[in-house]
Amino acid sequence: MLRFSIFLRDLRSIRKALLLATVLFIAGIVAGASSEGFEQFLRGQLQGLSDMSQQLGSSNNPEWNFFVFIFLNNSIKSVLVMFSGLLLGIIPFFFLVVNGMVIGFLLKIVEASGESLFDVIVRGLLPHGIIEIPVIVIACGYGLAFGGLVLRSITATGERRRGIGGEWRQFWRKLGTASLWVVVLLLIAAIIESTITLWLMS
Repeated sequence: MLRFSIFLRDLRSIRKALLLATVLFIAGIVAGASSEGFEQFLRGQLQGLSDMSQQLGSSNNPEWNFFVFIFLNNSIKSVLVMFSGLLLGIIPFFFLVVNGMVIGFLLKIVEASGESLFDVIVRGLLPHGIIEIPVIVIACGYGLAFGGLVLRSITATGERRRGIGGEWRQFWRKLGTASLWVVVLLLIAAIIESTITLWLMS
């Protein structure tokens, strides 16, 4: 159950949900970078992150406090969004779109301010984001797959209904393995973000 190879193998079994999650996240980035309709909402999201960053940065041990906040925030939200798929995948759907929009809007602001977009991506996002973003998409992919399984269970009839129990047993096993590795990978990403990324952006 705990082997990373099993986690990777399980990802292939939800590849359609992962593809949908990726498309939704990219669509969110594009919408955030181009849409004017959600600007006030997105500015509020960024302001909240900025306020928290300033509060953590002015503490006695900013690196440790950044690490604890980033890890707990990302890991708790990611695991919750996986299990929230029980509600037909609605929460993972919006979680992907909103987070994509925040990133897209942030990049839009950076570009409009005349700062180097390349520097922000390479120094501010890439070091930890190369792990964090795919893991969050994977967590949401599991949430979407969970929603799909619930929907199939509701609509299944006849022979299909009799076989749905096996699908549930397999999915719970996959969900448990995925939850563990999502937390482990986000722990690594939080270490990088609270040290390397923080140093590069300071």
